[in-house]
Amino acid sequence: MENDKHISRWYQNLWAALIFFTRLPFWRIYQPPQDSYKVVVEYWPLSGWLTGGIMAGALFLGSMAFPWPVAVVIAIVVRLLVTGALHEDGLADFFDGFGGGTSRERILAIMKDSHIGTYGVIGLIVYILLLGTSLYSMMPRMAVLAVLAADPFAKLVSCQLITMLPYARREEDAKNKTVYRKISVPAAICLTLQGVLPMLLMLWLTSIRWYFVLVVPCVVMYFLYRVIRRKLGGYTGDCCGAVCLLVELSIYLVISSLLFVG
Repeated sequence: MENDKHISRWYQNLWAALIFFTRLPFWRIYQPPQDSYKVVVEYWPLSGWLTGGIMAGALFLGSMAFPWPVAVVIAIVVRLLVTGALHEDGLADFFDGFGGGTSRERILAIMKDSHIGTYGVIGLIVYILLLGTSLYSMMPRMAVLAVLAADPFAKLVSCQLITMLPYARREEDAKNKTVYRKISVPAAICLTLQGVLPMLLMLWLTSIRWYFVLVVPCVVMYFLYRVIRRKLGGYTGDCCGAVCLLVELSIYLVISSLLFVG
C-alpha cells in the first residue's frame, strides 16, 4: 500500500513538472493536486530531457531540410513554443530588475512587473544571438548532442539556488502562488542522475574536454548566486529561469570555443 502511494505521488509530481515547464497539453490528460507544484523543481532536469529532446530533434530534422543557419533558428523557435518562453520571460525580468533596480524592494517590484524594459530587451537579444551563433558554429551532430546534454545539466546546476538561498518573497506574493519545497537528499540524488546522465553520454560520444564543460557552468552559476544573494538575499522563480538559461548558454559557448581552438 505504501509503495502504491509513493508511485502515485511520483506520478503526480512528474505530471505537474511537465505541465509547469512546458506548454504541451499534458493538463488535458491529468490534473495533479496543487501541492505537487511545490516539488516540480525535483523533476526539472527530467523535463529537460523532453524540451532538449524536442529542440535536438528540430535541429536534426531541420538540418536535413534547410541550410544549417535556418535549422538553428527553427530549433530555437520550436523550444520557445514548447516552453512558452517561460525561462526567457524570467531572463528578461532578471535583466530588468538587476539592471534597473537600486534596492532589494525595487528589484523585486521590477521583476514582478509584466512589462519588459530596456535591459530585458537588450539582454534577450544578446542571449538569442549568442545561443544561435554558438549552435551554428557546431556541426549538426555535435549541436544535437550538446542540446540533449546541456538542457538537463543546466537545470540540475540551477536547482542549487533553491538549496543555497531562501525564497525572496512571501508565498502569497509569488507569481505562481507556489514556493518550491527544499530538496531532500533522495531528491538530490534523483536530480543528479537526471542531469548528469545525458551529459556523460555526450562526453562519451565526443572528444570534448570534459572538465571545461562541467566546471565552467558551475562557476557561472556560483557567480550568479553571489550576485543574487548580495542584491536580494534570496531567489525568485525569475532568478531560477535566468540562471538556467545563462548556465546552459555557457555550456554551448564552452563547446564552441573548444571546437574553435581545437
